[in-house]
Amino acid sequence: MSYLSNRDAANEVVASIAARGGVALAVQANVAVEKEVVSLFEQVDRSLGRVTALVNNAGILEKQSRVEDMDSARIGRIFSTNVIGSFICAREAIRRMSTKHGGAGGAIVNISSRASRLGSPNEYVDYAASKGAIDTFTIGLAKELAAEGIRVNAVSPGIIHTDIHASGGDPHRVDRMKDAIPMKRGGTPEEVARAVLWLLSEDSSYTTGASIDVAGGR
Repeated sequence: MSYLSNRDAANEVVASIAARGGVALAVQANVAVEKEVVSLFEQVDRSLGRVTALVNNAGILEKQSRVEDMDSARIGRIFSTNVIGSFICAREAIRRMSTKHGGAGGAIVNISSRASRLGSPNEYVDYAASKGAIDTFTIGLAKELAAEGIRVNAVSPGIIHTDIHASGGDPHRVDRMKDAIPMKRGGTPEEVARAVLWLLSEDSSYTTGASIDVAGGR
């Protein structure tokens, strides 16, 4: 796994996996920086062997804003991480997983968002647009790699209890928005993770180019 800055949280995840008999590695990398992504994959090669699965879950947003108040630097930061970073991570995974390159195949799961279809007006139109790009990326890449042993799918979370809302200046957003959700509650990271795990598993062996909404009906 990679992390941007929270080393302690990353190490806690590694320790939790190890306690359950698994093997994990935490590597600091900014997915918006190509050379750091390349280095990340090289470290995984050396420590864990050939990659067979990728989850593109790095994503950022900025303070809630209307489009008329956004500058190009803000939009560039969002797209560099959310879109370009996903492309570069996928590129490195493909070079290792594709049967065209001598790999044994694998699976890629991109984390999109229900925002890609709702638009996030008056809050995060730039973030929503970046996730719209991820939806298109998922469909195109799935078709491109279908004959090379790699399945590509997406998970589109709705309003989930994570720290991303605080980074947007609205730490109580889940509670504020819950009445607009048919299930009347926010989701949990674990509920999103279960959908990701299914798409990575052999149980979804005939599924590619799909997107699963984990959004409580919203």
